[in-house]
Amino acid sequence: MKGQWNDGWNDIQLAPLMLALRLAAMRAGAPACIAVALLAAGLATWAWLLPQRAALQEELARPLPAASTMAEAPAPPTANENLALFYATLGEKRHAEQQVKTLFDLAGKSGLVLRQGEYKLAFDKASGVTTYQIALPVKGTYRNIWQFALEGLAAVPFAALDEVSFRRETIADPTVEARLRITLYLKETP
Repeated sequence: MKGQWNDGWNDIQLAPLMLALRLAAMRAGAPACIAVALLAAGLATWAWLLPQRAALQEELARPLPAASTMAEAPAPPTANENLALFYATLGEKRHAEQQVKTLFDLAGKSGLVLRQGEYKLAFDKASGVTTYQIALPVKGTYRNIWQFALEGLAAVPFAALDEVSFRRETIADPTVEARLRITLYLKETP
């Protein structure tokens, strides 16, 4: 009884079918083949996008959350609050030398060689803020110089790094000479 039952698929020969398709494509020409390929690609894309479109429509059909459940953002600070925060952040003028000592200590911990710095004190009448500019020539590795600058800004929150310039004698020299200009923003003691 083996081999008597036949479903019809075993009779199809693949090679003659491929030959027939190839001959039909050659008769139709390149533009028709491209059109059929584009049509097949379009149908495949449409079949792929159909479930996604249904999911999008389902998402859009959901109601929005109530306004009371959404977290309210805090009101932005007023100009007076910003100004008060600015003045509260300023350092005290009487402790300026201690802040310079802090910077020198950080430079030493970073392995930098500090030479004589330049200092300039100025007062802005309009804002009532005293500025203390410090120009520090340092010598060390590039990484240590940046480490010192970042640690200095973290240790002295009312300081600003205004300028950094680098100089190296030769390209192979690991030691860099740098000049950092730091400004401390200070207020009079209350």
